[in-house]
Amino acid sequence: MRTAAALVAAGSLLLATPSAAARTPASAPASEAHGTAVAAARAASEGIDFGPCDEEQDLPPAVECGTLRVPLDYTRPDGEQILLTVSRSRATGEDPATGRAVPRQGSLVNNPGGPGVSGMYFPMLGMVPGWKRLAAAYDLVGYAPRGVGRSAPLSCADPKTFHQGPAPAPRHPSARVKRERAARAAAYARGCAERTGDALRHYTSPNNARDLDVLRAALGETRLTFLGSSYGTYIGALYATLFPSHVRRMVFDSAVNPAPERIWYRNNLAQSAAFEDRWADFRAWVARHHDVYGLGDTAREVRDSYDVVRERLAGEPAGGKVGPAQLHTAMLKAAYYDDHWPQRAHALSAYLKGDPGPLVEQAEEHPEAAPEAENTRAVYLAVECNDAPWPTDFAVWDRDNTRLARRAPFETWDNVWTNLPCAYWPAPRLKPLDVRAGKGELPPTLILAAERDAATPYDGALELHRRLAGSTLVTERDAGSHGLAGGANACVNAHLTAYLLEGRVPGRRASCAPHPAPEPTA
Repeated sequence: MRTAAALVAAGSLLLATPSAAARTPASAPASEAHGTAVAAARAASEGIDFGPCDEEQDLPPAVECGTLRVPLDYTRPDGEQILLTVSRSRATGEDPATGRAVPRQGSLVNNPGGPGVSGMYFPMLGMVPGWKRLAAAYDLVGYAPRGVGRSAPLSCADPKTFHQGPAPAPRHPSARVKRERAARAAAYARGCAERTGDALRHYTSPNNARDLDVLRAALGETRLTFLGSSYGTYIGALYATLFPSHVRRMVFDSAVNPAPERIWYRNNLAQSAAFEDRWADFRAWVARHHDVYGLGDTAREVRDSYDVVRERLAGEPAGGKVGPAQLHTAMLKAAYYDDHWPQRAHALSAYLKGDPGPLVEQAEEHPEAAPEAENTRAVYLAVECNDAPWPTDFAVWDRDNTRLARRAPFETWDNVWTNLPCAYWPAPRLKPLDVRAGKGELPPTLILAAERDAATPYDGALELHRRLAGSTLVTERDAGSHGLAGGANACVNAHLTAYLLEGRVPGRRASCAPHPAPEPTA
């Protein structure tokens, strides 16, 4: 994914001295642990009253919905409560291949990542052929974490103003642009405080892990079986550290680097560096299919074609809706998932041949999606900004990212604009937990990682593997799609299924050949 030089360079970027707002009161861990135990005992007694899902949730009849009550503040377990939405499909109890009865193994709880992403749709995977064996043995349980969707939702701005229409996306922004974006970031941070008040401080990753333990208890499980993807792996890592005796089986799919000094500023720098390499993978694939797309027969020529599209959109947005910023957002998905490669290449090719339709279809912002998009960003920022100290001087961001953008221009500054409200965050900051489990403290756990994943670079999986004694790391070699569980690699899926159904792991490390590259489409 990233070269060794890229890793070293990213690691050498400077981080400001932790803010004085970081809070680490000695009494907090003990009081929050007690609060979690109180809330979990109450949830075990109350359970979850599952029933039909509301029409607005857009879930099939086989999926049930309910709510879970958790404390807003775990130091006050009997204080203000919030409700989290939960979804479930019951174990079918029947092997899909033989029709034989399969014993139920409990609940498999999923967090798909984010922060800010709902897992309410997870139970629907039980209808997908590749998940039917797991759905036979497990109730598939999804939920919307605190702040997301209907789960005590957060908002930092009027959704009507969230999508501003066609916008620029300079790779090397001017001083004026930087000042404007810094002011906008500060205003967004103020909006979070004004709309949420003191409750804002309680939207954190450790509280997400505590909520997960309350959910475990409410489901009637003495130990948790969990599948976390992307940011969900960090919740899982915190859970394994805080509640090791409550872990049954745990899958970390595309792992975040959990080292305290990497949460979250340094992880975002490393991510920007890794996206440059993954963007190059996409361009190399397009070049190999020059006969289909006509965008150039080298990665450099494909980049030149992309730059032509950017420049034209800056002068005249496609369909009046898609400017360089919308183009970048669409193309970023190609750096996440290679199954997007044919669509994105086709859109660029069609645009340069005079047909903007595919590009507009793939990149335009839809007003009806703005409330969900703004909620996602609000939760993302609340969690990441609260979780750890961030540089509070824009000069630090400017220095680090100007340096990085010289060799990794694709995503660097867009990543800055996403995270910059954390420089002006009004709520207290936590000191990140030292994720760790010694020998024998956890049952075997499974880490899945692709070598060239850019969203959660591979060094994160290596670091998590080092910190969790007894973990197994399964690596998809020379591949970079984000999120492997149930995906295109049969070898990875075989390890996943063997672990969840039988508890089997392939030693300390195993590797799988890459899944096939996508086929080009005209």
